[in-house]
Amino acid sequence: MKAPLIDPFARKISYLRLSVTDRCDFRCVYCMSEAMTFLPKKDLLSLEELDRMCTTFIGMGVKKLRITGGEPLVRRDILTFFNGMTRHLDSGDLEELTLTTNGSQLEKHAANLFAAGVRRINVSLDTLDADKFAQITRWGRLAQVLRGIEAAQAVGLKVKINAVALKGFNEDELFTLADWCAKHDMDLTFIEVMPMGDIGNEDRIGQYWSLKDLRAELETQFRLTDLPDRTGGPARYVRVEESGQRIGFITPLSHNFCESCNRVRITCTGEIYTCLGQEGHADLRGPLRSSESNAPLEDAIRAAISDKPKGHDFDYSRQKVDGQVSRHMSHTGG
Repeated sequence: MKAPLIDPFARKISYLRLSVTDRCDFRCVYCMSEAMTFLPKKDLLSLEELDRMCTTFIGMGVKKLRITGGEPLVRRDILTFFNGMTRHLDSGDLEELTLTTNGSQLEKHAANLFAAGVRRINVSLDTLDADKFAQITRWGRLAQVLRGIEAAQAVGLKVKINAVALKGFNEDELFTLADWCAKHDMDLTFIEVMPMGDIGNEDRIGQYWSLKDLRAELETQFRLTDLPDRTGGPARYVRVEESGQRIGFITPLSHNFCESCNRVRITCTGEIYTCLGQEGHADLRGPLRSSESNAPLEDAIRAAISDKPKGHDFDYSRQKVDGQVSRHMSHTGG
């Protein structure tokens, strides 16, 4: 057994979020600019290298693997990678394989994901209004996503909806989204918009809707009970007593959740980011490709974990964007 990955603040790293592509078939206004320049294919880790990277992390104690993008399901032959990860679920070395998706490709891939051992997915969906959906995603079609969610549930996948809280955009859909998720037996998590990347003319401060305010609005109609539930990520959950529904809150700005951080992120080019809200990163692609032995890669991983910061510096409190990082969310993988 290898020594577990422990950061300088005694946090055990057991959760890896892996981006398999920076490409996406949407252009959500809080995530990327409309005229994105994506990486050339030669810069990406191959599917075989992604497998080796994840296998190395699993051997060092990672128990949960979340696949992200961009939109992970637009990467060619990505189901080959998922099928490869099934062996770690079968062995018990990996406890959960999951993904975050915009839902556009779920109708096509849901059954194969379930066959590969995926049991739970997150779908990003900020509005149930087709016109507003087209506006927020720039390129997306709501009906396609809803069909994908239906297909996922039909094959047995547990779906959780992630909605970015956007002031002046989906404030008026707060109860609509909650009721819709409850009706369809889906958990719902709200996320505060984070200052990442140049998104053109969009106003970060204007977009920001504190989840403290959102929760207060929910409590005008529902009785909410705080829950101890943890799913390995940053969400904190409540139960809606009227329906039994679970609603989560991811609050990087109104309430820093860094004290329990157990995760790192790998980009599709093999960079490791030990904090979503910091610029610091290290290269793992070089060590991965330098030797058939995994020893250089393992050494590089431990060195990166030893530099993991205590937390991020995101801050809107002074009515300006502090702690902004230059890369887009799609580059890091959420």
